[in-house]
Amino acid sequence: MGVFVFLPLVLPLSAWPVARLAELHLHPRTATRLLTAFATVMAVCSTLCLALLMVVGTAQLPGNPLPDGWSDPEVRAAVPYDEFAGKAAIPALVLVLAVCARTLWRHHRIARGARRALTGLPAPSVVVLPEEKPYAYALPGRPRDRVVVTTGLLRGLVPSERRALFAHERAHLTARHHRYLLAVRLAARANPFLGPLRTAVTYTTERWADEDAARSVGSRTVVARAIGKAALLSGADATPASAGTSGFPGFAAFPRSPGFPSAGPVPRRVAALLGPAPVARSWPSVFTSVGLAAWGAAVGTLVSAMSSANSAVTMFLILYAATPL
Repeated sequence: MGVFVFLPLVLPLSAWPVARLAELHLHPRTATRLLTAFATVMAVCSTLCLALLMVVGTAQLPGNPLPDGWSDPEVRAAVPYDEFAGKAAIPALVLVLAVCARTLWRHHRIARGARRALTGLPAPSVVVLPEEKPYAYALPGRPRDRVVVTTGLLRGLVPSERRALFAHERAHLTARHHRYLLAVRLAARANPFLGPLRTAVTYTTERWADEDAARSVGSRTVVARAIGKAALLSGADATPASAGTSGFPGFAAFPRSPGFPSAGPVPRRVAALLGPAPVARSWPSVFTSVGLAAWGAAVGTLVSAMSSANSAVTMFLILYAATPL
């Protein structure tokens, strides 16, 4: 396997440039799909390589249940620095699996809690809660998806801005943005180098919903004004729950960040809506900075996949040869 087994662990660094440039230069739908694909593939590849290293490390431990031949020098020679890398991979992989399992458990626990909180209420597609805290969120589920909004937020918006808010949340549900958010969340847990892609997808899903809402209501200015007002209302109450995000991670909320006057994603979303609509392309031109960054991330993803596949096949053949019949 050689050093190829280590490449998928660091190749996510090749996607950092496109994570930032995609926010600025790609249609948010294209950016979300590309970044999620890069993050998912790279996370799977790095986890696979950790598992291969763990096999070598576990075989070196006394009293392990693995075949004796798996600790032969020929097997260990397939991994550079096998004494350190193999044993270090054991707690690393256990940590990755534990953190990903906790993330999934927390995601489903919060979703169940949110649905349980609506038990007994009528089951329309829009649920208005009599709360003063201004927030709204999209709640996917069965038997139907729901948009949950409080009277505190609706009171601060005029009718056209309310339509923009509902269109924004319905866009989250229609495009199943919670799946993209969960995928990049798990990817970032599996490999911390993928954190910038998770941050970028969190922003691009909001921009995607903004653009769909603007097309639905027929006015980009109305959507921008609704986002700004909602952020100002949320900023008036500094508690995290007022933004509708802290207590419900992995699902789309409106607005994403409280405090519109401060620097952050909300001012960038408003500025984008006040400008021209982005052009939808399936892949950026290679003669642009974002195109070069996208190709760099694509090459990094391909090399990561090839390296992990090569390492897996090589390890299988070595272990097969070392296993007594």
